[in-house]
Amino acid sequence: MADLNSSSTLTYRPFAETDLPAAHRLSEAVKWPHRLDDWRFALQLGSGFVAEDESGVVGTALGWRFDDSHASLGMVIVSPERQGRGIGRELLARVVDSLGPRTVFLHATPAGEPLYMKFGFGAIGTIDQHQGAAFQPPLISLPPGERLRPLGTNDGPRLATLAARAAGYPRDAVVDALLGVANGIALDRDGELLGFALFRRFGRGHAIGPVIAPDALRAQALISHWLALHEGMFVRVDVPGDSGLSDWLQGLGLPRVDTVVAMARGAAPARDPALRAFAIVNQALG
Repeated sequence: MADLNSSSTLTYRPFAETDLPAAHRLSEAVKWPHRLDDWRFALQLGSGFVAEDESGVVGTALGWRFDDSHASLGMVIVSPERQGRGIGRELLARVVDSLGPRTVFLHATPAGEPLYMKFGFGAIGTIDQHQGAAFQPPLISLPPGERLRPLGTNDGPRLATLAARAAGYPRDAVVDALLGVANGIALDRDGELLGFALFRRFGRGHAIGPVIAPDALRAQALISHWLALHEGMFVRVDVPGDSGLSDWLQGLGLPRVDTVVAMARGAAPARDPALRAFAIVNQALG
């Protein structure tokens, strides 16, 4: 693919691990909360491209392959001083091309949505970003026989199975990587794993996600567990707009601060209707 700004020294190349500090500075320039460790976590699961000129890295985009049929893309950033020159479009084209014929998911700002539509993406929902530090979660009563318990050493494969059922495609690599950096709580009924929620460092504080559960009540119980343990700490949770949790979170002191558009290009995955993701990992990995 030819550079779209032939009057400059702009070039495109694969994203290297040595680009992480520059990518982090770029995200700070556009006021994204990601830490260097958050970038490192994202890169270890995927790959992508950077745009650079004589000043250094001025654009990034990453993609993640979940299997031969499903992928996601994100971390599409262009330096504020270089926007409007087609850099984002070129980076997006390269990542989309690298992901091949897979169904690809992404989360777009309203400003970015028209560009993604030109690449064949269509809106499939929304994600509400909630965050705050002053919350008092209620005690949620679970159905008889159900309990919350810490994750066990052998729970990893079962968590991946639940996450895959909720998503409609494999989540093994993502869950395995998360278990290396997150704490977890499981929803259990007589030894049967019904759901789970992970809690980890992210951005300005901590993030809850993914949250996998059969229904909103159980998702509330999982989320409330982490909020009760970390009252007064900055926590973020990103939930689907149709999850039924947004008003509840706002009532707890976690206001909605942003809404993005969930988009996809390709066939919809075959999700298990008995489970759903009530909170995502993040807007890049879904």
